[in-house]
Amino acid sequence: MSLTVAIHSLPEVILWGGFISGSTDLFAACTFAAIRGITPRRVLQTIAGAMIGPKAFGNRSSTVTLGLGLHFLIAFTVATTYIVASRYLTMLTELSLLSGLLYGAAVHLFMTFIVLPLSSLKRPFSMTFFLGQLVIHMLCVGLPISLVVKHFSQLA
Repeated sequence: MSLTVAIHSLPEVILWGGFISGSTDLFAACTFAAIRGITPRRVLQTIAGAMIGPKAFGNRSSTVTLGLGLHFLIAFTVATTYIVASRYLTMLTELSLLSGLLYGAAVHLFMTFIVLPLSSLKRPFSMTFFLGQLVIHMLCVGLPISLVVKHFSQLA
């Protein structure tokens, strides 16, 4: 028996994977930021800042909305990538815990070393931030997506 996602449920799997990973990631990121005295508003402005630069930090709610939209766009893109890959690489479903953790780490490395350097957001490297985000991406991005795929594959 193959453990791949059925074609008819692909949009539903993407919806759940993107929503759950995006929500848990944002909650964890805001909690991690709050420990350092940073507000959720500032977290979302920072996400928007990757696209529009320093003007994202003005006192406008539109940049918060932009940050939220970009965050979930990324979450749905990351979920879609894993879900489509799981249709061809059954090990992503069969070894869902390990695959999810490794995928979360890969997403973090891609965002840190490819996406952010190409963005308008310029900030110094912090090992504490890097490691904190690595754990968040493993537990709150990769793992939820892999578990959603595993759940839906058992229904197929």
